[in-house]
Amino acid sequence: MTPVRTLGLPQHSPAVDPGALPARVTIWEVGARDGLQNESTVVGVDVKQEFLRRLAAAGLTVLEATSFVSPRWVPQLADAAELLAALPRLPGVRYPVLVPNERGLDRAVEAGVADIAIFASATESFARRNLNRSMDEQFAMFEPVVRRAREAGLRVRGYLSMCFGDPWEGPADPASVTAAGRRLLDLGCEQLSLGDTIGVATPGQVETLLRSFGTAGVPTAQLAVHFHDTYGQALSNTYTALRAGVSTVDSAAGGLGGCPFAGSATGNLATEDLVWMLDGLGIEHGVDLDALVRTSVWMAERLGRPSASRVVTALGGDS
Repeated sequence: MTPVRTLGLPQHSPAVDPGALPARVTIWEVGARDGLQNESTVVGVDVKQEFLRRLAAAGLTVLEATSFVSPRWVPQLADAAELLAALPRLPGVRYPVLVPNERGLDRAVEAGVADIAIFASATESFARRNLNRSMDEQFAMFEPVVRRAREAGLRVRGYLSMCFGDPWEGPADPASVTAAGRRLLDLGCEQLSLGDTIGVATPGQVETLLRSFGTAGVPTAQLAVHFHDTYGQALSNTYTALRAGVSTVDSAAGGLGGCPFAGSATGNLATEDLVWMLDGLGIEHGVDLDALVRTSVWMAERLGRPSASRVVTALGGDS
């Protein structure tokens, strides 16, 4: 299927004062990792490789490819080493991988990666359920991972989950989230991605949390945002973060993904929906929307269900 611009819309023009927004946004595409990891049907390594190739051809330059977690935890990503071995390294394209511990780091180094990410929790309950560690124990586990990765010349990103609320503890305390995020940065993470893991955040909460990090001396340039769209707030939350100066946004092509702790979650912010909004704001991003829509239509066909992205639905119909 080829996407059709049914309304023949022209290029959008900036709707707000561009001085209040970043001139360019880096899209951290997580569809191949965070998007596919919850799929019950195993996606073949050849499909994953082609998915990443198409995403890169559409202009995305940061493609989180896979994770070196235990295959028992995430069977979908058991082919991580095979995928990376078959993946051509394209100039200007980064392929970060997620690692949970030192063993995962060893496997990532063996695979020749240049970027890793670790994933911590902002709440005690999720730390114990997701990592089988207390809050303090998770940081102790990550310390040698980050240290060794930096010594090896790798870039390290820190994910912080449940930044706006979790199913067991309710709404998150901004001060506690900020303290947890500072610990990841103090370990040596170059960037911190603030995750709305179950999709409950609202723009007011986003403003409050970003203000808390600023008060704690964390530059906005070190922060990224990662929103799920459970309550339809992902785009408005992203816009709020952009107005606060955030210029790295996580998203998944076609809105792939979800959270096993929020049954109604529709997945990550769809990259196509993000690109449409960025176009309307006059913010550069480097992505070919038509090529991206074709990619998500292609992947949706392989998964056997329609894309969750509103933009893909609007532009990717039959032709």
